[in-house]
Amino acid sequence: MAQEERRAARATGARAAVDPEQIEALLAACREAKKFAYCPYSNYPVGAALLTSDGKLFLGCNVENACYPLGVCAERTAIQKAVSEGCTKFQAIAICCNSQESFATPCGACRQVLREFGKHWDIYLAKTDGTYIQKTLEELLPLSFGPEDLNTS
Repeated sequence: MAQEERRAARATGARAAVDPEQIEALLAACREAKKFAYCPYSNYPVGAALLTSDGKLFLGCNVENACYPLGVCAERTAIQKAVSEGCTKFQAIAICCNSQESFATPCGACRQVLREFGKHWDIYLAKTDGTYIQKTLEELLPLSFGPEDLNTS
């Protein structure tokens, strides 16, 4: 998609399409990120690859802690890396784990953090055999609460 089309899509609130090559690159990147997961307690590695609206890619993995609530999920790691580098407009995220039986899905906290940055972007959930499904954030978190709900003007 051309840069002008991306700008137009953002201006109208429409989602910019993620092309098949970008999807495959996202899936490969999340599998790579999963290799770095620090998960000695759950043995459940998760990887995430976050695509910004201007084409940058940020990877994340889960990082567990002996004090369980202090662990950070892969999706939030990727978001925090992007935000810490000045990126807050996102187009898609791919998430994978080591399960062949089910797709890796974001936990409730991650869904809300993703929602902070919009509700019109794509989420690709992958299995180990390479199959994936595409969902929107609105499908995973319907009737969500977001920044616009705090409009105080």
